[in-house]
Amino acid sequence: MNDTVQIIIGIIFLALVYMATRYLVARKIMSAARGIVRELTQREALDPERAISFSWSKPDWLRFGLRDYRPKALEGLIGAGVVGRTENGLFYLAARPESLNPNLTH
Repeated sequence: MNDTVQIIIGIIFLALVYMATRYLVARKIMSAARGIVRELTQREALDPERAISFSWSKPDWLRFGLRDYRPKALEGLIGAGVVGRTENGLFYLAARPESLNPNLTH
């Protein structure tokens, strides 16, 4: 096979691997976001007075094991206005569950 063709195939392969990993990370973050919304709904943290804390929301410098996508998902939910944060660092569901994107509630 020609060297140029091998280089082009290699670049295409690397691009496909990159896109696949980005897709899988996005799916894991979306799954973590669903879990956060589900937990806030189950624990009835629907306003600042009933806000809750998450044990995993604080950084753990000596954590071993698989990557935890929940902090990144929580950051995205706060940025989107779905989850609110109180001055004390507690979290509540700022948007009503009925008005959320169906992808977050399943």
